[in-house]
Amino acid sequence: MDNAGTVLSMRRIPARTMVSLAIVGLTVAGIVATWLLRRHLQPNALDVLLPLVAMAGVLVRERWPVIALIVVMAATLAYYPYSALDAPIIFLPFVALFTAAERGHLVPAIAVGATGLIVMGLGETGEVRHVDDSAFMMISGWVVAAIAAGSVSRNRSRYLQEAERRAREAEQNREAEARRRAGEERLRIARELHDVIGHNVSLINVQASAALHGLEKRPEDAERALRAIKDISKETLRELRATLGALRQVDEEAPTTPADSLARVDELVRSSGLNVRTELSGPLDRLPVEVDLAATRIIREALTNVHRHSGTNEATLTITRDDGRILIEVADDGPGAAFTEGSGLGILGMRERAAALGGTVEAGPRPEGGFRVTAELPLNGVR
Repeated sequence: MDNAGTVLSMRRIPARTMVSLAIVGLTVAGIVATWLLRRHLQPNALDVLLPLVAMAGVLVRERWPVIALIVVMAATLAYYPYSALDAPIIFLPFVALFTAAERGHLVPAIAVGATGLIVMGLGETGEVRHVDDSAFMMISGWVVAAIAAGSVSRNRSRYLQEAERRAREAEQNREAEARRRAGEERLRIARELHDVIGHNVSLINVQASAALHGLEKRPEDAERALRAIKDISKETLRELRATLGALRQVDEEAPTTPADSLARVDELVRSSGLNVRTELSGPLDRLPVEVDLAATRIIREALTNVHRHSGTNEATLTITRDDGRILIEVADDGPGAAFTEGSGLGILGMRERAAALGGTVEAGPRPEGGFRVTAELPLNGVR
């Protein structure tokens, strides 16, 4: 638990803070190593104070990059002429220069870097020199490299942010365009339905009223009205099919087989791939379309569950029509226990279909073994 807590705590620390702590740790290690290697030297107060100031500047460089750069550069420039240990803290100004340039303070970084090099050069004009000409040129190159690297890193970060922003805008524009086109398509279909289907249905209503009015007094007018209704309804059906065809996916083929129906329950059973014993009671033709469709969908889903989860290839289907309702039962005696009461999206879908018609679906294990689905669908007053 302690190790896990330590890892989680480290993950909460920002990466740049971790880098700063690592730099400070390396600096402390370098100072300690220098002191161990030069035990004959006596360190003074500046050997402790100036490195601490420079390291403090490194720790706060992300929040105050320019101030930290000035502090680190000043502490480092003062350290080497007056310290006794001459520890390796020279790389701290390079870190501060990089951060200042990366944060967009390019001019202050150049000014402080140039000032530091000038001060160092003037300090080396005396009798005692701390760095030779080649070391001074190398330090100058490091100063330039740190500033350049910080500027490049800033430009790259800004480029990536701009690319991400443009990608988000492009995605939002694509979604808005898709919504706009979908809205336009819905409006077009609505206009077609209103202009064509609505007009024709109105004509059918007028002709039907005329036929009913003249059925007894003028049969020839009623016959003419009924023929007009036939022609108009045929044209309406054609227009409706054309409009619905526009909603079909490009790669979706038109259906070539009739829709499922309890009147063709044998075909539905054969397509399940199971050995199903079917028991039918009462007339199953001339059912309301919504009831017929819901019943066949419930049977198909129940037989699919038997095929997938029961562990058996046998099932019993019972369909009964009585007292203005349809009763359906699909049962098996398989060992499968994948489904329990209330589980499974298939069972949920069956219940939603039945509930939409005012019916119910119950599903669960049988006491004698196996699984059973029972559905009750009202016929909404159809006789």
